[in-house]
Amino acid sequence: MQKRNIVFYAALFVATMAMAQNKVNITSTDGTVASYNTSDVSSISIKDNNVTVNPQNKTYKAAQIGFIKCGVGDVQITDAKGWQESAYVEWLPLQGAESYNVYIKGENISEYKKLDSQLVRNYGTYGRADAVGLKAGTYVIKVVPVINKVEYPDKAGEASSLTVRNFDRSGYAHFNHKGGIGAYNNDGTLKANAIVLYITNKNLSTISYYIENGDKNKTPQVGLGKILQAYEKGKETRPLDIRFVGEIKAADQDAANQLLGEANCLNLKGKTFGDEQNVTFEGIGKDATLNGIGIRFNRAGSVEVRNIGIMNQADDCFELTESKYMWIHNVDMYYGEAGSDKDQAKGDGSTDTKKGATMETFSYNHYWDSGKASLCGLSGENTDNYITYHHNWFDHSDSRHPRVRVKSVHVYNNYYDGNSKYGVGATLGSSVFVEANYFRNCKFPMLSSLQGNDVYSGTAIYNPSENGTFSKESGGLIKSYNNKIVDTNNTTSYWPYGATTLLTKGKNVSAASLGVDTKVHFDAYQVVNRNDTVPAEVVTFSGHTSYNNFDTNSKKIYSYMPDAPEDVPSIVEGYYGAGRMDHGDVTWNFSDADDTNYSVDQKMKAMLGSYKTTLVGFFGDGNDSSSESGEKTDTTGTGEKTDSTQVEQPSESLVVSFTGKKPSNAIVTVTGNYSTSKGHATYNNKTYDTCVKMESSTSIVVNATKKYNMTLVFGDSDTASAKINGTKITGNGHVYTQTISGKTTITKANSVNLYVIVLEPQE
Repeated sequence: MQKRNIVFYAALFVATMAMAQNKVNITSTDGTVASYNTSDVSSISIKDNNVTVNPQNKTYKAAQIGFIKCGVGDVQITDAKGWQESAYVEWLPLQGAESYNVYIKGENISEYKKLDSQLVRNYGTYGRADAVGLKAGTYVIKVVPVINKVEYPDKAGEASSLTVRNFDRSGYAHFNHKGGIGAYNNDGTLKANAIVLYITNKNLSTISYYIENGDKNKTPQVGLGKILQAYEKGKETRPLDIRFVGEIKAADQDAANQLLGEANCLNLKGKTFGDEQNVTFEGIGKDATLNGIGIRFNRAGSVEVRNIGIMNQADDCFELTESKYMWIHNVDMYYGEAGSDKDQAKGDGSTDTKKGATMETFSYNHYWDSGKASLCGLSGENTDNYITYHHNWFDHSDSRHPRVRVKSVHVYNNYYDGNSKYGVGATLGSSVFVEANYFRNCKFPMLSSLQGNDVYSGTAIYNPSENGTFSKESGGLIKSYNNKIVDTNNTTSYWPYGATTLLTKGKNVSAASLGVDTKVHFDAYQVVNRNDTVPAEVVTFSGHTSYNNFDTNSKKIYSYMPDAPEDVPSIVEGYYGAGRMDHGDVTWNFSDADDTNYSVDQKMKAMLGSYKTTLVGFFGDGNDSSSESGEKTDTTGTGEKTDSTQVEQPSESLVVSFTGKKPSNAIVTVTGNYSTSKGHATYNNKTYDTCVKMESSTSIVVNATKKYNMTLVFGDSDTASAKINGTKITGNGHVYTQTISGKTTITKANSVNLYVIVLEPQE
């Protein structure tokens, strides 16, 4: 905690002391939270990162101090935290409230900004809202109850001092790439013009949205699968942010229409290798789950996947072919459906990358007892591509962490936690830099095909026919630096190049006693200093290939700051660690026996088979999570997600129409449905045919910072009617004019159609 924050926290604490039901939350550096009623606290002392609560005399190594403010009879907030480019709040239901509006401010959001309704969810016994797309900084979230369709700000609950940090963008996905990967900028905010779609269990096959594909009629694509399919044409330039809410089940969908192929996968394809598509797939909160659904990427580019759980998928969790600049992070991957091969009992691969895929990062993912975690390259590939694995939790997963063919791969700061077969496998002339990882009870931390422990298997017997792991492929070379190997059950074997004493089944054994020449049969070349190169004379036993030393070439490696290997378990298991936010909504405890057992855990499999979301729905939608969220998302993608100060303000009279089913100027953003079949409107001798339908879900925002006369032009047969900032207005005819200043929101009062907005500056 920096010194400049101490005065702020102390002052805020004094200000909130008077409210008996207020709370102070102290978040430790490991992500755990201690909560106190302010009425029970006499003082808080702060020295460096040490925070002491009195009279309890409890001291914490604090990363954050936050406050929850509630009055008697108001919204009672039970939990609120910042995470990575997001923050959340949970609260108890307030009697009489049918819904809640949730607002956030902080960092670059100077005034309270309302969250999208799909971010405010009902879990029966509590409510929860998640704000996403946040810059790093400190935020305040306010929960305002809505009773009889009226907001009650005086009954709001408020959580302050929510600290948000950035995701770790180290790795090849971001190396030499201009702009952010996916739909987000590198600062965590949405890219300009981004399309945002909210996907629920009931709208996967029905959500409707037009993606530019050359269709002159602008016919919307129906269903997420069809929306993704439209990207293959390569004509859509707007970034796309797909936000999954709750559990999405393949069994409940029209799989033939949306999940393509026998693998029941969502498919994103490009037109040519590595097409820049700028697509993000993300989960909202800690419970977003694809159940029975994997995702395939083919010729894709600039794609991000984050904060999603995948289980019971028919094939891979993720398959990446001919793709470039791909970033998959903070994902929970569980058992898939059993395949026909004996090594597919837990499903096929979790993250497989093939056919020249390059510039990819797999980071902070949680692999739950995966059978085959990650394959890098197919046999027959010959391109030297670049991939990073860092801060992943290989939690009792068996093998392929990763298995590498041909490629140059950087593997650092991963937690290998009870792996019954092997850690990193190198074949077919690949070069793999394995750095600062933590191996706990991993049978073979590193293997090169047809040499070392791949053919000796921790014995003195050379037996390639029985022990070869990698289908008799020639070897690849591993450079090892600063890894920590911990063995508590006498199973681990690791033989470095030239070593005279070898870790063999948990014991230190002399190479001479095993009869092993470790300059021929070794698992990895271990260096003393990170920038040491592997000499050219060090070659694989099978194939006689050398290490390419990509990791010491500044033109081929990115900037990064590795953590100490001994710190990796606590980092990966911590609040900002691997998997979904707060480690998701599925927990499972492995036993010590699981360290050496690679069979399917039938109890865990049954638990996954019976998984069911606890999400009830969105507040205010009749407890039905079937919202057609795509139709409610701004077609320009900016909507309420764009700060009005960033929009150019017109200095002369401006006419904003909706031709092409989007506002003609960015000062206006729309969440709602368009139509060209509702008649027309005439204004100043000009006729307009495209309207915004004023429906209950419609929200039109004028992002103004100056004073304007705003004229709303409705259909010629309509009577002007709307709500402006919540106040109902009615015109004498189809035109209505009102002076506005600042951000203005237009919503439905009656079922009419809006064709034009005219803004005339008054200053």
